[in-house]
Amino acid sequence: MQNTAETGPAAPLDVTPLLDDPHAAYAALRTSGPVHRITGPDGQPAWLVTRYDDVRAGLADPRLSLDKRHATPGGYRGFALPPALDANLLNMDPPDHTRVRRLVVRAFTPGRVEALRPAVRRVADSLLDAVEPAGRADLIADYAGHLPIIVICDLLGVPAADRHDFRAWTDRLITPDPSRPELMKQSIGQLLAYFTGLIATKRAHPGDDLLSELIAVRDTPDGTAADGAAPGDDRLSEDELTSLAFLILFGGYENTVHLVGNAVLALLDHPEQLRALRRNPAELPNAVEEFMRFDPPAPLAIRRFAREDLDIGGVRVPAGDCVLLSVASANRDEARFPAPDRLDIARDLSGHLTLGHGIHYCLGAPLARMETAVALGALLERFPGLRLDVPREGLTHRRTLRARGLISLPVTW
Repeated sequence: MQNTAETGPAAPLDVTPLLDDPHAAYAALRTSGPVHRITGPDGQPAWLVTRYDDVRAGLADPRLSLDKRHATPGGYRGFALPPALDANLLNMDPPDHTRVRRLVVRAFTPGRVEALRPAVRRVADSLLDAVEPAGRADLIADYAGHLPIIVICDLLGVPAADRHDFRAWTDRLITPDPSRPELMKQSIGQLLAYFTGLIATKRAHPGDDLLSELIAVRDTPDGTAADGAAPGDDRLSEDELTSLAFLILFGGYENTVHLVGNAVLALLDHPEQLRALRRNPAELPNAVEEFMRFDPPAPLAIRRFAREDLDIGGVRVPAGDCVLLSVASANRDEARFPAPDRLDIARDLSGHLTLGHGIHYCLGAPLARMETAVALGALLERFPGLRLDVPREGLTHRRTLRARGLISLPVTW
């Protein structure tokens, strides 16, 4: 792929190589130039930033806005959600972002997340108990796809009987069927209706769960809904409350599924690293950081929009244009990480960008780290003979710029 960014908004580059062999394609782009004009996930032109220093700076640059109102009119289309699901942290700049994040951040403190570890381990063990007699499993469908939805639903207080529907709706959003676009719209409507009803139920009958806590933050001290909450008020609006619940479900589910699957495959592809981790399980927390760097579940940070004309890596980006910061490319920039294409669970991982940087650093980072460590630790302890059950070339990833995850991962032990 040639670099056209420095000549201005030329025809966008073909992104097929980024779908076929993303890490090789990103390496070629880093070599040819820092910023490239491509067709974004929504079909519109965007600027793709590939080098570590530029990506890290962009993640913290206030001139790059998450608010879609800064996009060029008629340009960015994005993921169409109703307002009640769209008023979330991924679409906010300060001061609203600061207010909403402050209200919810205490739910994801390292201490609170660590208290969930025994429960997450019990879920992992129960899922492995179910597949152990067969001697083989699809780790995506039977393990990685179940664990995070159970954990997130427990956290939000979603009844066990509703979790199958939750997973089905979410899967349709993650992997939409292009031949049946109505299913995505239907699933969005179902999620909205469900969250609206669940919030009403928990408002009347609060529980010991995160959603009940968020409702308490939303409502006035006497428990009466404060529908007139004004912008800048230290409470959540009703749309913000519903959108937060949706974001916690969607982000906590999809990213963890892909992260666990990608990590297992990385270990099976690098048996010497698998042996090293088995010899020294205490390396697991650092190994999780390396898995995040090596093959992140979200190759691109959430899209941003230039508030003004600005330079990125010496390339002029006009106001209103969409900017995509590739954390997957930055994490393999040889200028930052020596031998970046080698999996090394003992390397110094300070500075990888999978969880972001600056004020938009991933709110659920402690939960993602803990869940992944528990999932991998339980799996490796239980099945010391773990190996692929299909030829390596038979594995396929989802063909999307937005997410990096395996469709299936058949293993035996």
